[in-house]
Amino acid sequence: MFKVRTGVAAVAAATMLAALAACGSTEQAAGEPAADGPRVLKLWHYESADGAMGKAWAEAIKQFEASHPGVKVQFEEKAFEQIRQSAGMILNSDEAPDVMEYNKGNATAGLLSKQGLLTDLTPEVTKRGWDKLLSPSLQTTARYDERGVMGAGNWYGVPNYAEYVMVYYNKDLFEKHKVDVPKTFDEFTAAMDAFVKAGVTPLAVGGAEYPAQQIFYQLALSKAQRPWVDNFQLYKGKVDFKGPEFTYAAETMADWVKKGYIAKDSAAIKAEDMGVSFIGGKYPIVVTGSWWYGRFASEIKDFEWGSFLWPGNTMSAGSSGNIWVVPENAKNKDLAYDFIDITMKKEIQNLLGNSGGIPVAADASAITDPKSKELIENFNTLSTGDGLAFYPDWPAPGYYDVLVAGVQNLINGSKKPAEVLDEIAAPYEENLADIGD
Repeated sequence: MFKVRTGVAAVAAATMLAALAACGSTEQAAGEPAADGPRVLKLWHYESADGAMGKAWAEAIKQFEASHPGVKVQFEEKAFEQIRQSAGMILNSDEAPDVMEYNKGNATAGLLSKQGLLTDLTPEVTKRGWDKLLSPSLQTTARYDERGVMGAGNWYGVPNYAEYVMVYYNKDLFEKHKVDVPKTFDEFTAAMDAFVKAGVTPLAVGGAEYPAQQIFYQLALSKAQRPWVDNFQLYKGKVDFKGPEFTYAAETMADWVKKGYIAKDSAAIKAEDMGVSFIGGKYPIVVTGSWWYGRFASEIKDFEWGSFLWPGNTMSAGSSGNIWVVPENAKNKDLAYDFIDITMKKEIQNLLGNSGGIPVAADASAITDPKSKELIENFNTLSTGDGLAFYPDWPAPGYYDVLVAGVQNLINGSKKPAEVLDEIAAPYEENLADIGD
């Protein structure tokens, strides 16, 4: 049951718990059969129905129900922010789902594993051979040690797709304004200068959520090497927040606002609105993840578009995709394991790959869609070159909100770059002290 809280905190927690639980189906409690009804597998994920993962998981649900007579899947689509903000509270209650998509990294899955809220999946991973399907780099985000630090220890999640951050562009707007597709960083900034000169803001940006901080991180990675990433993400060494990597990122992002590459009002824009604005043809460029690829493929009808890796970088934000986790309080763990197993089958993986996702266990010859091939080839370029640098909000619990606020301050100019660096350094260093590193 939900742990007892007092005062205002209790009211707020109970209100959020009720609100999140009410967002999905109103069927019977998870795993509890109706008097004469089926068993129920309660499943949560936050992929859009038109996206690659949404399509693949919908097919997985059909196959699960077909192969499990007498079992019904109670699927509830949750917003990313809902799960991010409330997962610990929900999983520490009797409202926990049986299987759930969850964000990977120290600050999220690592924290919940440390708190004992996630099931140790190691026996099932070896029994079902999931470890044989995932490369060592993709396994990094599935395993956590006793401190909740990723990369080693037991399996607390299973990734079944991969992802990375890239540059999407509107080919029609590039052609209209006679802008060449950039191959170097200097050509990238020259392209944005050309759009500004033509009265067009180049970048669609969502500063109120994750997208803006990914631009910030891409800029830092342009000055970084693998040891710096390992120090920042895996605590292998000290990170200097006033060093060349973060200093360049903060100063350059502030400069991009001054130059008109990024609109000041984008500090208040959410990720969904950013993506919709690109789909609507309002911006020539958007920097975001491969999870948008399938949706762009489905919804963009009025112009041609393409994508490319961030020019000049050898590393990019990227990793395995989000992971399936089984809450410790899940009532139907056996069914959860069977569902995860279906999502790892080649048929589901091939569908994911042909729908604009990056599968981890597909038959390469079965991926026939040209845009999907381009997406996967670019990912392979990063992966084989040790270019996956994870995501900037992963190192510490609550760090997502810290980075959102810091990058918003860069965009709206309310703080100087050096002040923002101090702002994002303090929580990171406090977390290191808490875990004893």
